[in-house]
Amino acid sequence: MNPLAALLLAPNPSPMTLEGTNSWMLRAPGHAGGVVVDPGPDDEGHLAALAAAGPVTTILLTHGHPDHSEGAAVLHALTGAPVRALDPAHRLGSEGLVEGDVVAAAGIELRVMATPGHSADSLSFLLFGDTAGTAVADGAPLAVLTGDTILGRGTTVVAHPDGRLADYLASLRRLSELPEGLAVLPGHGPELPDARGAAAYYLAHRAQRLEQVRTALTAAGVGPAEATPRDIVERVYADVDRVLWPAAELSVRAQLDYLRDQG
Repeated sequence: MNPLAALLLAPNPSPMTLEGTNSWMLRAPGHAGGVVVDPGPDDEGHLAALAAAGPVTTILLTHGHPDHSEGAAVLHALTGAPVRALDPAHRLGSEGLVEGDVVAAAGIELRVMATPGHSADSLSFLLFGDTAGTAVADGAPLAVLTGDTILGRGTTVVAHPDGRLADYLASLRRLSELPEGLAVLPGHGPELPDARGAAAYYLAHRAQRLEQVRTALTAAGVGPAEATPRDIVERVYADVDRVLWPAAELSVRAQLDYLRDQG
């Protein structure tokens, strides 16, 4: 586990959220304050635990899906910490977040990367800091917080129509260019040791799924504009638990849009 990051797991396990939402408390050793990334659902016990682990100085959202953001307003009320996000609808008491912003607090720095695709407002945060607690370190980041762009296990949904596959592939390519061996602190699932490797795996998986969709379209004798998403799900995601088919259908819709755009 990264010495700058403590995990508080929200009690909302499901097939979509895995063990639950990962709420990250970030601080350098020796610092009392902390930055919370993704407070998670509106769960009284979980939010009280986050507040008690503080004092919380800043609340950041990787994106606005409820399992990451629903508890932000309550945590803001408990702690007075501002909520910063790309989407203005989720901001409380502070400015927003955009590509290139730097959030400095609790002896760490977080540098904002726009990584849309899972959702239009998805962000990732590069984590910098000195593990000795003396100063923010120069040079390479120590980890990247990816929200739902890269998960700790399995792959994520492209949440059509807000999420777009072309954006998602571009975001994965950006993450695949990060320094080798950079840890991933995901929004769900366990920490991963290598962001580049995870992004490369996701890119290969998306390419495979797109080829499977093309094959399914050929077998059905239709183009991406005429295809029925549910029919494609049944052909391409037959090996996936049916409880995940509604999420798979969102990704299929994004894939069909992508293929239509590609001509």
